Amino acid sequence: TLGTQTDYRDGEAQTDPYSPEYIVCSGSVPEILTLATLTWGRGLPAGQAEMEIIDRIREKRAWEAALPPMDSPSNVAKRLKMMEAMERKEWAYREEEIDKLQKVRMEVFQKLLQRREENQNKLDAVRLKNQWQNHQKAKEQKMRKIQHDCALMLRKLIAKRKNWMGKLERRDIIKEYNDFSSQTYAPLSRIGFFPDDNSDYYVVKNFYLNTFAGLCELEKSVQHSVSQIKNKISKPKCTITTTGYIRKSGRLEAVLAQVHQ
Repeated sequence: TLGTQTDYRDGEAQTDPYSPEYIVCSGSVPEILTLATLTWGRGLPAGQAEMEIIDRIREKRAWEAALPPMDSPSNVAKRLKMMEAMERKEWAYREEEIDKLQKVRMEVFQKLLQRREENQNKLDAVRLKNQWQNHQKAKEQKMRKIQHDCALMLRKLIAKRKNWMGKLERRDIIKEYNDFSSQTYAPLSRIGFFPDDNSDYYVVKNFYLNTFAGLCELEKSVQHSVSQIKNKISKPKCTITTTGYIRKSGRLEAVLAQVHQ
């Protein structure tokens, strides 16, 4: 199916190409044997760099075939001169390869430095954000404390301003009981009054309700008819008429009983 072909493609299961055995005739050196060092995934399939290597190998073979024999001093001098020129050419090619390799390494190094700088910038941004949040929390706590102290001082000033002359005021009991927000009805805990301390003040404590002997005595004092439970059994309604038909209410009760079962 299409899904199976997508999960298991031929490209994922493809192995290296088959390389059959070969026999080289005596006296012949095939050019393809110069590429024996190249394998699939390591130079093959051939790219631009591999084609340049093949061209250089061909040029070197042509140069070796064009070397003069070493049968005379002039040929020897000419051969040495050609070899020196070839050596300079190879060194120049090698220097060019080193420059290319250094450029590639420099690009990789620049990318790594850029990536490290980006990661460091991210870490610095996170650290600054956390520090800013901590400063904001400390600032909010300080502001809340200042506001709380300000409200406390304002309440003290307002209370002190009410009696700025320092005169003694007589207690107005009628006014206190008329105002439901006064200290009589709603005392403040900050002045030393805690309503929960006297929570059992209004609890009813009675001998007849808290002791077993009181309960027995209370039970004796009650009339005997009160303790006796009388249940009157209601008579079932007649669902059948005098003519023998079942009433509509009776049929409905039968259906409801059947549904309940």
